[in-house]
Amino acid sequence: MSVTGSFYQFRNGELLAVDIALADNLTVADSFLVTGGSVRGLSRHLERFERSIDDEETARQLPEFFAQSVSLMPRSGDWFPRLEYRESQPVGARLFLRMRPAPERTRVASLWTLDEPDPRSNPQVKGPDLSVCQRIRRKANLNGADEAVIVDQDGYISDGALSAILWWRADTLFAPDESTPWLPSITRELLFDLASQAGYQIGTEQARPESLSGCEVWSVSALQGVRYVNSWGDLTLAEPKKYSPFAKRLALLNESLPKL
Repeated sequence: MSVTGSFYQFRNGELLAVDIALADNLTVADSFLVTGGSVRGLSRHLERFERSIDDEETARQLPEFFAQSVSLMPRSGDWFPRLEYRESQPVGARLFLRMRPAPERTRVASLWTLDEPDPRSNPQVKGPDLSVCQRIRRKANLNGADEAVIVDQDGYISDGALSAILWWRADTLFAPDESTPWLPSITRELLFDLASQAGYQIGTEQARPESLSGCEVWSVSALQGVRYVNSWGDLTLAEPKKYSPFAKRLALLNESLPKL
């Protein structure tokens, strides 16, 4: 398997290995971490992928596509498979699987606030803006940070380039509210569930980066799980007192890959 992984196309009821380079943009995509044959929130990822596809022929293919994709996922090692839907491809041949080794994961992240207007075209769907978000993250890297934070036209936090941003005020876990464009994050959903189950309050709000001074801040994603933010420009952030117990709780949600 190459560094970039293996590529498969679903055609005539079969997931077939292909060796092609596609220049068209992704219409929908979804990725999740598979480690040692276990995965977190798989059904939620599949449901999010399915909800984003408005194509009856492809929708009929999804159950078998999901089953064959899961059967191809290795039961050892660390992987970051990506499901893809490409609307520009012929009807009936628009579903793809990209099987990739998982990138490095870390416990800590540094943030940088994007210094340009939100460049995303469709923030509520994962896929069409992936290349844009990767560019934004590279820009953050050039500015000495791990992740970029996108803000809306009024300066309120929307999302990380490739993550969701969460923060704590006392014993309430917050995320951006519905007035800001953010990608429905499976990891955000899971952490909100865990916080509620542990007796914490959860909430959403409009927040500018400077308003999070003194807060414990997290960057969360399917790949990284939860990372605590140790640096964000000139902000003084709280020590990550809640990070460790929630990282452990999130890891406990991992389940063996099913036989679909």
